Amino acid sequence: MTTKAPDMAEAEPERPVFQLVEPSPWPVRGALSALLLAAGLIIWIYGLLWPPWMVFFVGVFGVAATMIGWWREVIQEAENHEHTPLTRLSLHYGMILFLGSETMFFVAWFWAFFNTALFPADSIQVVRDHVIGGQWPPQGIQMESPWGLPLLMTVILLTSAAAVTWADARLLKNNRWGLKAGLICAISLGIIFTVIQAHEFMGASFNYSGNIFGAVFFMATGFHGAHVIIGSIFLGVCLLRAFLGQFRPNEHLGLTFASWYWHFVDVVWLFLFAFVYVWGT
Repeated sequence: MTTKAPDMAEAEPERPVFQLVEPSPWPVRGALSALLLAAGLIIWIYGLLWPPWMVFFVGVFGVAATMIGWWREVIQEAENHEHTPLTRLSLHYGMILFLGSETMFFVAWFWAFFNTALFPADSIQVVRDHVIGGQWPPQGIQMESPWGLPLLMTVILLTSAAAVTWADARLLKNNRWGLKAGLICAISLGIIFTVIQAHEFMGASFNYSGNIFGAVFFMATGFHGAHVIIGSIFLGVCLLRAFLGQFRPNEHLGLTFASWYWHFVDVVWLFLFAFVYVWGT
């Protein structure tokens, strides 16, 4: 007596192309928190309520809680193998678009820098000529040599980028020790960079207010410093996940995205070092 071979579709259900997620409260919570953050910042600037910072920090804590909760769920989905190939591709595109938006964010500061540095005595901008004295850097601004602390910070960031790349390469060979060592090295160098930059800011001979150079310098390098801190936290989460054994050679999107972000931070610093510190002075 012959038996009919079971149909493959009946033996193993076909995996859906799209990831079907449960209803989540995080989009609504994130939107409300972002609204409170923006409104609180405006209230704080104009002093409309007392204490003026209360609404702002409620929004900050709400945004932070949304990030932690939402990303934790994404990590849990990855560990439960719920991400389909299309989902992983979408996450790649999402990270690329995010880095693109971050690039344009820094383009705005470079635009402000070059708009003034290239035309310090613009005949149309009479007020600019009067304020900065028709020269760049403006009169009264004394920058320290770029071959001191700025060069040291550049070497530190480039070394940290090499450490992240090495950690990623070790994971592909399933070398857990190398992965952890590379991440620890990169995080440590990121912290050292932040400490040196804080020392540079405190010792600067100029401040944020009173001139376009100080405003652009502190906004551009300060936001870059904030990105270094965020990147260090990003790598720190990856290190924790590495100790928990969550990354695998064929499945490590979190580490890939952290590596992309860190290399983006490095490239932005190279532009800052080349144009603001070297050419701009």
